[in-house]
Amino acid sequence: MTSHRVVIALGGNAMTGADGSATPEAQRNAIREAAGHIAEVVASGVQVVLTHGNGPQVGNLLVKNEMAAHVVPPVPLDWNVAQTQATIAFTLADELDAALEARGLPQRSAGLVTRTLVDVDDPGFREPSKPVGRFLPREEAERFVSLGQIWEDRGEKGWRRVVASPEPKSVVDSPAIHALAAAGFVVVCAGGGGIPVADDGRDGPGLRGVEAVIDKDLTAAILATELDADTLVIATDVPNVMVDFGTPSQRPLGRLTVAEIREHAAAGQFARGSMGPKVEAALRFVEGGGSAGGRRRAVITSLEHIADAVSRDDAGTVLTR
Repeated sequence: MTSHRVVIALGGNAMTGADGSATPEAQRNAIREAAGHIAEVVASGVQVVLTHGNGPQVGNLLVKNEMAAHVVPPVPLDWNVAQTQATIAFTLADELDAALEARGLPQRSAGLVTRTLVDVDDPGFREPSKPVGRFLPREEAERFVSLGQIWEDRGEKGWRRVVASPEPKSVVDSPAIHALAAAGFVVVCAGGGGIPVADDGRDGPGLRGVEAVIDKDLTAAILATELDADTLVIATDVPNVMVDFGTPSQRPLGRLTVAEIREHAAAGQFARGSMGPKVEAALRFVEGGGSAGGRRRAVITSLEHIADAVSRDDAGTVLTR
């Protein structure tokens, strides 16, 4: 099967070394490998919009905030997301352009710093629960509590910052993304789920950044819907979603309907902190859009299989209506 527009969501760990190293060289090498696989998708003749995680990169910036807090004020979390978006986007753009040119393809890439709308009344703001950054001893954590951050005692490991993780409502900049994609660019956008913004009602209408992180796969589902994509590909570190994971009866899932994968989810097959959000994002994309959604498909698979996931129905875990 072929698609005219595909949204690919890369995990943040796809942009670090195999051992988790996040040196600039390790990140660029990992991004170069990812760019080769993405270029294969572009070569198949579809429009590609690319989004990505940024967990390791934001974690590094938070450490820098902590270590330099006595010299310069820590910047808010939405600024951290924006900074990592820009860094990853320009690096991906460089490596993508090189990979496209090496294959004799005329397309080039464009990176867009992207905002995602959230609701200031989202329950996630009342009860921040998403852990970010590193563990610290209590006395060091208290320094950041005094700056307005929320930290929790996590036992023997120490204290860890927790932040809000509200539901994404829409991608503010999707019209610009659509225009770039329609003009032939491979668009890198909505990194880390997008910069969280909300209309907080202060000083009249208008959007402001908020202290939060957004699940990048859930944002990818909204982005794919708003761009009227045919296929959402969620790239992870395994070729298929597994059921009965870690047991002798574990098995990979292939092509499934919404009803079938919801049965597995209801049985607790997908961990909340790992595969759960990916499955939920795939479901939301395929189910969204009413009758037109019948042609939509979502695929969860490993990075090296994303080209097959776009062109075939037997690669990865494929979800359809």
